[in-house]
Amino acid sequence: MQIAVTGSIATDHLMSFPGKIADQLIADRLDQVSLSFLVDELEVRRGGVAGNITFGLGQLGVKSLLVGAVGEDFAEYRTWLERHGVDTSTVHTSKTAHTARFTCTTDETQNQIASFYPGAMSEAREIELKPISDRVGGLDLVVVSANDPEAMLRHSQECRDRGYEFLADPGQQLARMDGPQIRKLVEGAKYLFTNEYEHSLLLQTTGLSHAEVLQQVGMWVTSLGENGVRIESASAKTIEIAPVKPKQVGDPTGVGDALRAGFLAGLSNGLGLERSIQLGCTLATTSLETDGPQEYEVEKGSFVSRFAEAYGNQAAGEIESVLR
Repeated sequence: MQIAVTGSIATDHLMSFPGKIADQLIADRLDQVSLSFLVDELEVRRGGVAGNITFGLGQLGVKSLLVGAVGEDFAEYRTWLERHGVDTSTVHTSKTAHTARFTCTTDETQNQIASFYPGAMSEAREIELKPISDRVGGLDLVVVSANDPEAMLRHSQECRDRGYEFLADPGQQLARMDGPQIRKLVEGAKYLFTNEYEHSLLLQTTGLSHAEVLQQVGMWVTSLGENGVRIESASAKTIEIAPVKPKQVGDPTGVGDALRAGFLAGLSNGLGLERSIQLGCTLATTSLETDGPQEYEVEKGSFVSRFAEAYGNQAAGEIESVLR
């Protein structure tokens, strides 16, 4: 199964300040703020939705196509992804902009000051899917995840025009897009992925009813945090999947991306809908137990054991036969 994952590719620069940001602010000088923090710690993490999803697929032995825009500073990140089973040959490299970057300082009370530089991501709107499809002999599924909004709309429209099946995963960009844009994005998607908050925001922003959305997409998959996952469609009964309980909780960033990666890996290996979501839930918990969206590693034996604890030995046998 040839899967192309479009979306953001970014690095996160995360710093810890051993004090309170609020203590550095002067109440009657808020119109003239000039702050500098001496931080204790800097973590640089690889991220971006498309980067995280393709990394997760690679952990499960599925090589996917990463489609997005980066700067010339992407070389080290590219090597990392290729080493973990990702095809980066279709990534667009900007001649002028850096790879997207999120910079955040967090104080001891979890207050934050953050900035996001989209950089090369803005050039993702220039990417056409057809040359990619022609090069690899066709695309079985295109993931349209959070990215430059114009790129997201272009990709979903091209999927409709050329008959590529696609998964719509608007994520945090729902807050930036208006109702007509969101309607255009999700129309005709085989799969629509949201979390519980995004589920409500999509309905509110588009003005569509729940039933109307289900008429426009094949399946609507909603992640419910500690309550698992709900799968809905206009033509079948709702399916609810329990989560895999974590043994410890790390940084939740990228957990949803791991869920999607596991689901896609299941589909790629011919597993059914329910089993694929269970695979996604297991990978999501694996990610949750580590700090960072690409810091986890799948060890087949322990992964299958975790799956069996949650979903039974028979189900675990099905996924064990396809994991590589």
